[in-house]
Amino acid sequence: MFSPSAARNKDPIRDVFLERMPRAGVIVEIGSGTGEHVAHLAAALPEVRFLPGDPDEPSRASIAAWTAHAGLSNVAPPHAIDVTAPDWPRRAARLCEKTGGGAIVGVMSINMIHIAPFEAAEGLIAGAGALLGSGGKLFLYGPFARDGAHAAPSNAEFDATLRERDQRWGVRDLEREILPLAQAAGLALEAAIPMPANNFSAIFVRS
Repeated sequence: MFSPSAARNKDPIRDVFLERMPRAGVIVEIGSGTGEHVAHLAAALPEVRFLPGDPDEPSRASIAAWTAHAGLSNVAPPHAIDVTAPDWPRRAARLCEKTGGGAIVGVMSINMIHIAPFEAAEGLIAGAGALLGSGGKLFLYGPFARDGAHAAPSNAEFDATLRERDQRWGVRDLEREILPLAQAAGLALEAAIPMPANNFSAIFVRS
């Protein structure tokens, strides 16, 4: 599968990832979608082993296809982890052991939490806090409101469109909705970096 938005934003995401995320260890990706982002990042970070996945079966097939197409040896076969399941951190840890072991130093999720029920954001962040050790990082990318205000009129329109499609979806507020979840999980906001098309890269670190 091919995502036009992934093609547009994969280089800016890679650049922030290289600056802010660990350069070695294991990074678990949640909601990998087409697999284009993890393939792009894995090619740039050969010392990192990526564990991508998606609950959607066609997406998992696409992740595997992109990995094979790029000839990457540092990307594990895609998992089907659902972060609304309370045991997902244990599943991720077992998957890490089965596919080569190593320290899980990061969790990443790109363009997921606004097109999923808020329970997905809750589960993702709580699970990341449980899974990561001290200094581990959570990387989120996508549109965010900031302290009650949208970053641009187009984001407000996008938010309205999402909620029309599914009332459980919507652009999340970084300060009012996401940060309290992170703090409860032992994660501190390290940076919120403006990205193209009024998106943000939000990086949290495990204290």
